[in-house]
Amino acid sequence: MTTTTDMIPQPLIEPDNKESIVKPYVLSHGTLECYSLKESRPFYEEFLGLECVRHGKRTMAVRCGLKFHIVCVEAGDRLHPVNVMNHWGLDVLTREAVDAAHEAAVRLKDHYKIRQVFNPVDQHGVYSFYLMDLDRNFWEIQHFQGFQNDEFFNAGDRFPMDQVAPLTKT
Repeated sequence: MTTTTDMIPQPLIEPDNKESIVKPYVLSHGTLECYSLKESRPFYEEFLGLECVRHGKRTMAVRCGLKFHIVCVEAGDRLHPVNVMNHWGLDVLTREAVDAAHEAAVRLKDHYKIRQVFNPVDQHGVYSFYLMDLDRNFWEIQHFQGFQNDEFFNAGDRFPMDQVAPLTKT
């Protein structure tokens, strides 16, 4: 079986931040909200394959593969729904794995209280689909030939910062 270290030949990058005010050594975490940790945890572990640890009364850490974690905060009825542009991405090894995950999402939608499952498509250089979980968070399950992080950063800036694309309704 292919391991994470096989897929990511250089998992650690020294930050190029000698000129910045803050000099972090790693981007360590992000956050998302859920209605209930107890209800969300099975979806994260059983469906998405993420590792979870409950480290606070209203929080648990979620991770997969790299030393970066998401802090899931139980917000109850104060949860702030997001849109698909605010999503978390999970990479799988093949297009067939995307299709299998999509089929499982459709089949297990009621069991895991998945609110919406989009169809798989080829877009922005990946084959993927999105789903909205029980907490109104979006997840993209994608296949990219290689490691997308390296592709982005090895290529550097492709557009000047003063070039602005028009906003369109989605």
